Amino acid sequence: MQKPEWLKVRLLNEDLNRMEAFLKSMSLNTVCQSANCPNMGECFARKTATFMIMGNICTRNCRFCAVEKGHPQPLDEDEPRRIAEAAQKLGLKHVVVTCVTRDDLPDGGASHFAKTIYELKKFPGVTVEVLVSDFMGKEESIAQVVEAKPDIINHNVETVPRLYPMVRPKADYLRSLNLLKKSKELNPYIITKSGIMVGLGETEEEVIQVMKDLRSVDCDMMTIGQYLRPSAKHIEVAEYVTPQQFKRYEEIGYELGFKYVASGPLVRSSYHADEGLKVTKS
Repeated sequence: MQKPEWLKVRLLNEDLNRMEAFLKSMSLNTVCQSANCPNMGECFARKTATFMIMGNICTRNCRFCAVEKGHPQPLDEDEPRRIAEAAQKLGLKHVVVTCVTRDDLPDGGASHFAKTIYELKKFPGVTVEVLVSDFMGKEESIAQVVEAKPDIINHNVETVPRLYPMVRPKADYLRSLNLLKKSKELNPYIITKSGIMVGLGETEEEVIQVMKDLRSVDCDMMTIGQYLRPSAKHIEVAEYVTPQQFKRYEEIGYELGFKYVASGPLVRSSYHADEGLKVTKS
């Protein structure tokens, strides 16, 4: 299936090379690189990136994701400090931190997330958004992250429940909803966020139901973007959703009560994340 014009992006090689060299010098990973994000050139040009902690090898086998699967390396205990140092050197005011899923760790990596948040919060004026895994539903792990007081806790439900066995077989839709619900219960002031991909074979009615489910657990922000197949080994694209349909999802999201909705073909969960925080806090 040929990509439509609205999905074609221009790569800024000079900015890409400069940012990649910087990240390599700091021994850091970004989800931008590991997941082949289509916005990588634009974001790197803006000196923004989503740092990916706990290595670049995931313990799950989600069929939509380009991140490598396998047996991860031990945690790098100095990584949280280097993340904070890199954010300072880049002059970032809003820092997004995500991770590979680490089901091999007893707490799913929650303590490593917390350490990273604490390191970043040492710098006045810096806001922190964490895009977390589901921690296998362990409430003590969710609590560890919430207690570190990130400004936003993001956890993507990724797709509609019907497609979970095909798209993310090791995940659980209700477990993901519960993580967002529990985060809000532990700290009613924390901003919660989630996102899905479309173009996997879902219906409009199913997408709207996901929106309603997220609002039922008081989720504040939502992102909706087009699924793009990373390689021939991954799930095929069922449909290229039109910009008009993305606009309709955005309008429905606001009608349902989300404080911020980013919906578009190239939208990803951390795309222009700082703008979403400003809108939500205003």
